[in-house]
Amino acid sequence: MSTQSYAPVTDHLDDPESAREEGRRKMDWALQHMPILNHLREEFSAEQPFAGQTIGMAMHVEAKTANLVELLAEGGAEVAITGCNPLSTHDDVSAALDAHERITSYAVRGVGDEDYYAAIESVIAHEPTITVDDGMDMVAAIHEDYPELIDSIVGGAEETTTGVHRLRAMDADGELHYPVFAVNDTPMKRLFDNVHGTGESSLATIAMTTNLSFAGKDVVVAGFGYCGKGVAKKAAGQNANVIVCEVDSRKALEAHMEGYDVLPMEEAAKEGDVFITTTGNRDVITAEHFERMSDGVLLANAGHFDVEINLDELDDLAVDRYEARDGVEAYEMADGRRLNVLAEGRLVNLAAPIALGHPVEVMDQSFGVQAVCVRELVENGEAYNAGVHEVPDELDREVAEVKLAAEGVEFDDLSDEQREYMGSWQHGT
Repeated sequence: MSTQSYAPVTDHLDDPESAREEGRRKMDWALQHMPILNHLREEFSAEQPFAGQTIGMAMHVEAKTANLVELLAEGGAEVAITGCNPLSTHDDVSAALDAHERITSYAVRGVGDEDYYAAIESVIAHEPTITVDDGMDMVAAIHEDYPELIDSIVGGAEETTTGVHRLRAMDADGELHYPVFAVNDTPMKRLFDNVHGTGESSLATIAMTTNLSFAGKDVVVAGFGYCGKGVAKKAAGQNANVIVCEVDSRKALEAHMEGYDVLPMEEAAKEGDVFITTTGNRDVITAEHFERMSDGVLLANAGHFDVEINLDELDDLAVDRYEARDGVEAYEMADGRRLNVLAEGRLVNLAAPIALGHPVEVMDQSFGVQAVCVRELVENGEAYNAGVHEVPDELDREVAEVKLAAEGVEFDDLSDEQREYMGSWQHGT
């Protein structure tokens, strides 16, 4: 097959050896706090479930992700990986991965669009039998440009809200031609990664990037899905006044019943000090909203793609733009107001210069689900037709039980009588 060639990460670094050492140090620190991946690493290393498989990945290449990648390689797979966002790669971690004999990493921070997609094509050139994606760019590229590979692909896994949205749309159009697990939609992902991970990491990154407090500020959260709920909850916990913007009537009502102010963005734009988008949709904040905002507002995106804040319209309104702080670009309006965009409107908790992504313990859970989904595809892939599939509940529970055991937490079990009762329709009043 012919693809646009892009070199592995070490060809792009001035001092690859030093980078590898630093990347390994980051990975080792994270792994100390990832009991689920440690448990699976021991199991997979012994059983080699992925022997003979080639896994193509497009992920946020940082220390926590790297431990998932290495786990799959230690389980026998050949792995090729690149980034899923131009600003979320840690080059040192990418270099540490590339040093593994069964891993090739093409992820490089700060690449332009052409190199970003060329790196995805270089991963595809390894002819993966399994794909693991954040955002669905690799799945899309395979279907659009390399359909000849589809028959040899066992299946895939996708862990982002945006990626699952895209996959479901692709599936509805009859254009998804191999099975993909919607990891994002399983409880172990939504209840922890989306709520606690997004909430904590987004707010922590904004605070560290700006050196500003949330206390007493009006924080506008666009979208009240699981990620938005987490951001709202954590902001309220830091004594912010939270305003929620929603397009779904039930979610808007839920936010209202949780005690948050609920306003259309048109009104919220006049009130907010900090704006955080979590919708997975485009044009959430646009020119009509920028025109209503106060001097000094912060604009941050916690969605996967940089389309939620319309930066083209903001740029058209601005008479000047400049770097106010590392990771903060100020757009100055004709009347002197300054609107401050963090991380170029990209995923703030991973794309800001100091960003580290979700907490380690949270990602241990999500990556544990990813890992057992890959195992399920290898062991039982023939049972799944082309399309989007929910993660089997027993796999989700397996990861939860491993985590509880590692934490020394015991929990109850149903008795035989209780199981019979819950499974019967014959017990009445």
